[in-house]
Amino acid sequence: MSDTTTASGILMHGAYEISADPARIDAARVHHWLSTDAYWALGRPREKQDLAIAGSLNYGAYHRATGEMGAYARVVTDYATFAWLCDVYVDRPARGTGLGTALVTAVRDALEPYGLRRILLATADAHGVYEKVGFTPLQNPDKWMALGQQ
Repeated sequence: MSDTTTASGILMHGAYEISADPARIDAARVHHWLSTDAYWALGRPREKQDLAIAGSLNYGAYHRATGEMGAYARVVTDYATFAWLCDVYVDRPARGTGLGTALVTAVRDALEPYGLRRILLATADAHGVYEKVGFTPLQNPDKWMALGQQ
């Protein structure tokens, strides 16, 4: 399945279009997906998810015929040096179609003009998806530290 980009910058992948239009985000659906089916966000309160969406750059993949959201990704960034890609989720019926790879590719390509020094993410089980788009393991993980729940 090949991806194409429209003149307005919307990436098309099969039956889906990928957009960063914040008005299109289905916050209730995103919350349901993440709080019930994403190991990293199980039980996340709706209020927390809404705050995360409000403070982030959000991407959705929308079925062209129905408008229904089929995938989501969130980016926290300063638009200058750093971005954190998180909350990437593909609806179960859309998995295995390459939609996740297309979504992450669209995010990577949208961030490219900012000249960010690094884009980070954490995953327990989707390394192959991210490797296809150019992500690699940290070269020096011993230099990184975290505060809070890990």
